[in-house]
Amino acid sequence: MKSFISTTSYAVINYITALLLLTSPWLFGFVHVGGASLFLPLLFGWYQLIMAIFANNKLGFLKVFPMQMHFVLDVILGSFLMCSPWVYNYANEHHLFLPQLILGGVLVFGGVFTHGSQFTNRTEHEARAWHHFN
Repeated sequence: MKSFISTTSYAVINYITALLLLTSPWLFGFVHVGGASLFLPLLFGWYQLIMAIFANNKLGFLKVFPMQMHFVLDVILGSFLMCSPWVYNYANEHHLFLPQLILGGVLVFGGVFTHGSQFTNRTEHEARAWHHFN
């Protein structure tokens, strides 16, 4: 599968996702619930914002964090964010799972389908080996 998201678009998505995660308890009205439903979006929102600032792309301010690592961490933490409503057992409370499921999915999707992601781009050696066996 080919990647189709440019690194600039990915950077914009990172900033938007960070701001949505940071404000989601107030935007979606679950700030009063507390616990993991409040803590995780705030933690992952700050993570996304810091990663976007340090990312080595056009919109990164400090350009020190490698994009390959950024993609891997987005996939791992996005997957965890998607599963967290069921892991911490707050999915049935006022549909709290929807914002975290969607925003976690955005992180996973961006981490997999952005240009340069190791999840979709094969090296020349891997491509030759794949062709040899098929």
